[in-house]
Amino acid sequence: MGPGGNRGWLLRLVIAFSFAQGAVSMARPAVSYRALALGADERAVGVIAGVYALLPLFVAVPLGRRTDHGRCAPLLPAGVVLISGGCAFSGLADSLGAMAVWSGVMGLGHLSFVIGAQSLVARRSAPDEQDRNFGHFTIGASLGQLVGPVAAGALIGGHDMADSSAVALLVAGAGAAVAFTSLWRIEERRTTPGSGAARGDRVPVWGILRSRGVPAGILISLSVLSATDVLTAYLPVVGEHRGIAPSVIGLLLSLRAAATIACRLVLTPLLKLGRTPLLTLSCLVAALLCAGIALPVPVWALALILAALGFCLGVGQPLSMTTVVRAAPPGARSTALALRLTGNRLGQVVAPATAGLIAGLAGVAAPFVMLGGLLLLSAGVAMRSPPRSPGDGPPPAGRRPSSRPAARGRKSSGP
Repeated sequence: MGPGGNRGWLLRLVIAFSFAQGAVSMARPAVSYRALALGADERAVGVIAGVYALLPLFVAVPLGRRTDHGRCAPLLPAGVVLISGGCAFSGLADSLGAMAVWSGVMGLGHLSFVIGAQSLVARRSAPDEQDRNFGHFTIGASLGQLVGPVAAGALIGGHDMADSSAVALLVAGAGAAVAFTSLWRIEERRTTPGSGAARGDRVPVWGILRSRGVPAGILISLSVLSATDVLTAYLPVVGEHRGIAPSVIGLLLSLRAAATIACRLVLTPLLKLGRTPLLTLSCLVAALLCAGIALPVPVWALALILAALGFCLGVGQPLSMTTVVRAAPPGARSTALALRLTGNRLGQVVAPATAGLIAGLAGVAAPFVMLGGLLLLSAGVAMRSPPRSPGDGPPPAGRRPSSRPAARGRKSSGP
């Protein structure tokens, strides 16, 4: 089946992504708590959080190239295996170095799953369905981010933080494995591009990056994910300094994820504002809210800030996916998505490490001011992004009639 049609595959993909992302979202704060229990300081927590994204930096583009010329589905179970193993072995590790290594394995698994899943959504979605389908796909991530921190907060605590955080990591590994149950027949072979012509028409990476709209989509995605990632890694540290229990921190992180789900459920009517104004406004408000986390506010005010922040951050990821897919050459859309994920992972390496340095020098709340500046920059970039984007106002397919033949053509090598 080509683009459009029955969307049962999308529901199963959302379910699988929920379990995979839930495991990662449960493991990330658990890794931070376990590292603190093993004697790590704020800088060490930042380094371990950065290693999660370091290894994927070197493999994202080759995986994207492979997916442009072949099937998406094999990356999904491979990613689940790596996520599950990275979580479990992080719980068994008894040194900060070993925890960093297994955190990297977990990150590699997450990258593999996401490249395969995003490429599948792009390949199986008609042009006028891309915003909606990417929005629904990212609900899976938000569901995982909703459940994962609550589960981590419920398991972590007591006098022995090292043991309770290890249990949380083992449970996260088992939870990731459940994703296998939704991955059967998720890709039909008729959606796989022809191999010969596709390999002969490989688009250089620099050519993809020069496509109008691709750099803006990458930067916006990097900023939004960096905000989510640093928030996940450093809110536990803020909680420790402000005397907030791990269970409450877990609830606050889940509240942020629930607001993101709410945003993506109403993304279609929000798009009536236009993609460019919506991206600009969401990044601008998110910048102010991130800076607000640095203030010594009570827990109820922090909850309101995180709920509003989660809603604003819910816009950037799905719309940046559509922006990159539509701006990229038809034969290199998976590679363009991989470049977007490379930017994400670069942010996940640099942002936590920078956050750790800033936290060590200026206090644990200072990294959120840094995130505010990054999101403010993204708001400016979004404002200057091409107003002629096919998704910036109805009808999306009518602005760029060549998109549908490229998606359906027999020789199309990208989603």
